[in-house]
Amino acid sequence: MAVVLTTTKKASTHVKALVFGEAGMGKTVLCATAPKPLIISAEAGLLSLSDHDIPVIEVKTVQDVMDVYEWITTSKEADDFETICLDSITEIAEVLLTQYKKEEKDPRKAYGRLNDDMSTLIRSFRDLKGKHVYFSCKMIRKEDESAGFASYKPAMPGNTLINNLPYFFDEVLALRIGKLPSGKEFRYLQTQPELQWPAKDRSGTLGKMEKPDLSYIFNKIAKGKKKIEEVVKENEESLKEEIVEEKTETKKEPLVLNDEPSPDTKELETETEA
Repeated sequence: MAVVLTTTKKASTHVKALVFGEAGMGKTVLCATAPKPLIISAEAGLLSLSDHDIPVIEVKTVQDVMDVYEWITTSKEADDFETICLDSITEIAEVLLTQYKKEEKDPRKAYGRLNDDMSTLIRSFRDLKGKHVYFSCKMIRKEDESAGFASYKPAMPGNTLINNLPYFFDEVLALRIGKLPSGKEFRYLQTQPELQWPAKDRSGTLGKMEKPDLSYIFNKIAKGKKKIEEVVKENEESLKEEIVEEKTETKKEPLVLNDEPSPDTKELETETEA
């Protein structure tokens, strides 16, 4: 295998984000805020985008999803799109599971295939080069009787996928509703974890609450990365200067020892002779 050496600066220039939330929160509408989006949909609920003219590819089977991926990676036509939107990966997983249950007599084998194939699918789309990728996801509410409160997580069929899903992404955002002092409600993206809500922003550039606009989010992360690169460059230059200064200091005249005894030694010799 030929070894290809790259750097962390070039490792990720596009954002791969997972957004989860309740039904009707606007996860599908978020697709319209992305730069030059293409929607891959397993849902019938695209009515919220009827005022927009966004290309959509519907998938009903595993083969459909595989065909779309191949088209994106090989077709010149796909170069026109900057963002690939999977709406939603929960629905895609449910479509796959329905197919697998028909093909497998043992339900455990169906869930095993689902876990393997969805993990491969998510990694494949996540690692698309030269594209932003937006994964929308349903939400599940889980009551914790011992703690006395409910927690909220991205929803997927099967506990394994539910637990593993956040680890696939650098950006896991919760689409929530907030309320102003006036009582007016507003939607926002939560980027940091709370006791009841998982979320994360590995870019380190987003505020705890951000407006639900993917173009804004992508641009903010990109600008933040440039600032980080500038800081890293400044630190590297500063370190080089310190090394040069240290080398200069070590080039001082070497210590020369002679045979002339020190004043203390002379006094000691005089006292001994006396």
